[in-house]
Amino acid sequence: MVRPPTARPAVPGAGRLGLLEPTAADSLRELAWDNVESIPLLWALSRSPDADLALLTLVRLREKLGTDWSALDSALRAETALRGRLFALIGSSKAFADHLVADPAVWQSLRRRELPDRAELIADLLAAVGARPEPGGGPMLHRAEIHGPESIALLRKRYRDQLMLLAAIDLAATVENEPVLPYLQVGRHLSDLADAALTAALAVAVARVCPDRPVTSRLGVIAMGKCGARELNYVSDVDLVFVAEPADTEATRLAAELMSVAGNAFFEVDAALRPEGKAGALVRTLESHVAYYKRWSRTWEFQALLKMRPATGDLELGEEYRAALLPMVWNAAERSDFVTDVQAMRRRVEDLVPADMRERELKLGHGSLRDVEFAVQLLQLVHGKADEKLHVQGTVEALAALADGGYVGRDDAANLTASYEFLRLLEHRLQLQRLKRTHTLPAADDEEGMRWLARAAHMRPDGRQDAVGVLQSEIKRNAMRVRRLHAKLFYRPLLESVARLDADAQRLSPEAAVRQLAALGYVAPEHALGHLKALTGEVGRKGRIQALLLPTLLEWLGDTPNPDAGLLAYRRVSEGLDDEIWFLRELRDESAVAQRLMIVLGSSAYLPDLLINAPETIRMFADGPDGPLLTTTKPAEVGSRIVAAVARYDDPRRAVATARSLRRHELARVASADVLGMLDVPAVCRSLSLVWVAVLEAAVQAVIRASELEQGEPAPADLAVIGMGRLGGFELGYGSDADVLFVCDPRPGADETIAVKWAIGVADQVQRLLGAPSTDPPLQVDAGLRPEGRNGALVRTLAAYQAYYQQWAQPWEVQALLRAHQVAGDQDLGVRFLRMIDAVRYPAGGVSPESVREIRRIKARVDSERLPRGANPATHTKLGRGGLADIEWTVQLLQLRYADEVPELHNTSTLESLDAIERAELLDATDVGLLRDAWLTATKARNALVLVRGKPADQLPGPGRLLSAVARVAGWPNDDGSEFLDHYMRVTRRAKTVVERVFGG
Repeated sequence: MVRPPTARPAVPGAGRLGLLEPTAADSLRELAWDNVESIPLLWALSRSPDADLALLTLVRLREKLGTDWSALDSALRAETALRGRLFALIGSSKAFADHLVADPAVWQSLRRRELPDRAELIADLLAAVGARPEPGGGPMLHRAEIHGPESIALLRKRYRDQLMLLAAIDLAATVENEPVLPYLQVGRHLSDLADAALTAALAVAVARVCPDRPVTSRLGVIAMGKCGARELNYVSDVDLVFVAEPADTEATRLAAELMSVAGNAFFEVDAALRPEGKAGALVRTLESHVAYYKRWSRTWEFQALLKMRPATGDLELGEEYRAALLPMVWNAAERSDFVTDVQAMRRRVEDLVPADMRERELKLGHGSLRDVEFAVQLLQLVHGKADEKLHVQGTVEALAALADGGYVGRDDAANLTASYEFLRLLEHRLQLQRLKRTHTLPAADDEEGMRWLARAAHMRPDGRQDAVGVLQSEIKRNAMRVRRLHAKLFYRPLLESVARLDADAQRLSPEAAVRQLAALGYVAPEHALGHLKALTGEVGRKGRIQALLLPTLLEWLGDTPNPDAGLLAYRRVSEGLDDEIWFLRELRDESAVAQRLMIVLGSSAYLPDLLINAPETIRMFADGPDGPLLTTTKPAEVGSRIVAAVARYDDPRRAVATARSLRRHELARVASADVLGMLDVPAVCRSLSLVWVAVLEAAVQAVIRASELEQGEPAPADLAVIGMGRLGGFELGYGSDADVLFVCDPRPGADETIAVKWAIGVADQVQRLLGAPSTDPPLQVDAGLRPEGRNGALVRTLAAYQAYYQQWAQPWEVQALLRAHQVAGDQDLGVRFLRMIDAVRYPAGGVSPESVREIRRIKARVDSERLPRGANPATHTKLGRGGLADIEWTVQLLQLRYADEVPELHNTSTLESLDAIERAELLDATDVGLLRDAWLTATKARNALVLVRGKPADQLPGPGRLLSAVARVAGWPNDDGSEFLDHYMRVTRRAKTVVERVFGG
């Protein structure tokens, strides 16, 4: 019986196999893989991360093997495991492809079923240089027979062979259905291989340093970092510390030679984690190590010691080293500088990564490997003294131990572990490609790079996205999960300790909660726990939303200068807005609002009451189409709104109350934007001045309107308010009073005496209404710069002012008029007053020598008498060396001298006058720059003092938490208040040299 021919499957074309090279079809014919019998090989090849690279490598292998190619070809057809390992390896790593081609016979090692254990690895690398045990040297000390230059090549070859076997088994699941090698197993095997490499390097070092005599030193080699934790990468520095007895020349030479051999043959060895870093001795005795850590070590050094592990050399000495230092590690959290050191370390790590690389950086970016490792290590340090179960070295093992102890939630630990292992998988694949140390993802527009990484990382299309799309989604998802869980890791257990959120969660003990809050920067952790209990104890939906929000809010608060005050302020704001249903919803839905609110509350004592009384400001923390709403408001429009709103009221008290309310909102807006770094100094000062001007205008109008209604006739005089000092210069700070002059002009037909009496009554009522006690920042109107000071009439007529200034004006009064500017009341009268005083304040021919001497005398008297007792002249922002008074008096003296010649000096603003001085070349541009910088620096520091303390202040504090808080609010880039203070004193000292030369003559 004749059977019909069996249908034979078609051989897939090169394109269907993912082969893009034009010569791919020729290469398949050269391998004799263009037939039906080769279909299993072809489909396996198509699953290789880079099928073209794999095919090219196979062609190169065939050429190198010659007649021996048939053995490999037959094995690949018969052995699925070998096929998966080889194709995955040469399609993932160009470095290992080249390694195989250089020694094709090594393909046989890929048939091995199991990975070698640590002992076998050590034996294999020692055998490469013919090493034998060193008599009396312990199990890890050997002497190499081959120790010349050729030893490096022998060790490198043997190390790469072992590394290749691991990589092939690790990658095999990408091609065939081989088991996925667990992350922990990969890290441990790499660490065991590193131990074996270091042992072989030490054997060569022994032969080189002691060629004809026994070793007399005991040298312990301590692995640190990832190697110490047995979670090493494929390509990584290996951090080592050396301990020796005695720490003599021989021990030092052995350590140095070990580093040299290992660096040339295997991987770079870094000993910078030793005491004193690279400046310290390479080798120390155990006693010397202990002495250093007791006296000089920093917090980060104890954090590094968490992962220490004896790797090779004298293991007994290594264990003694570990036993001596571990107790100090677990006491590190009790150090006074622990919190500040930890916060500084975290910021330093974040600052290492350029902003445009943070989304591609697996190790140091936001939501990266370092975030996980840092958080886990911090929790270990905080709780390790009380719980020995946390005395583990690996990140994954530590997460499991923290979850078992209730220090982190079980689900959070499991999710964080999964994300950590995913990110480490990507890191490993990137490093295998060329055996280069890297942690950077391909650029978003590098389609080929992303495609290769997706296939190497076992990504498969999911029906909606191709493999690259799946990879990108996974990267984004895991980075976001790390970011989210980073906050929950610290704070979710704290909330569990005060409110049962999950019936199955293990509850953190009150003592552990206090320890954790203290380590996160809370000075009064017991009080902080009380606030958390109150916030989460709210009934119903609000309590649930608070529990959802608080982990993230607390993380943001923990990064502020005063988290204790910030948490209390948040509780007060929450309770104050209890009836506002939008508040918690806004924080939940707008992360920018929530984060900015926490920064503000944890930085400023000035703002909480304002925000409670002007809660609508919180909504302005959001971003609008043109940027943050806090900065898109125009100050001039705010003033118009205040005046318009007040105009609706006939009762002056109600009118001023309305003006206060609107002022409160504007102060909250400006101060919030200032704390958040959204406004510069001139913008802050101008905004504060304009709102003061608007309130004055509103108050004057309201009082005049009420007076006219009461009398039933128009006012007998026009009244103008002239701003003086910082108000006149539109350079007010948060703690500034409003210096003013009141000037009136009787209307035609009015009796002057009655008119002046009426104006005095209006001015007095304006002062009293604005200065009435209030929970808001004060509104003090000071008319002390009027003629004859506080002994003179509160209000004078324009003619009386003119007569006084022409006949009696003192030099200091003339100087004060330099900052006079119309701010409220009758605009025409104010302008006439300014024109009248122009002849006084801008004298023809300049100021007289006698007046200059008098101004200098008064300044010297101010310096000696008005500086508060005990104040430090170097750091008093107003009256100190190179402070505001120094700069302003210098500018005003130049105005008195040259304003008649330089019309641009007819200006009440210090900064604008400095610009005019520079343009007119009255001072060198460098000198003007020093004066301008000092004025801006002192003003910023003075404003920051008020924002931080919540009340007016001029004296910068000494080093400590308060100074650090002032530095942060003043825009200093880190928490080092001492650096900020040094900068302030340097800037003002340089300005003082200009002041002494220009003002002092």
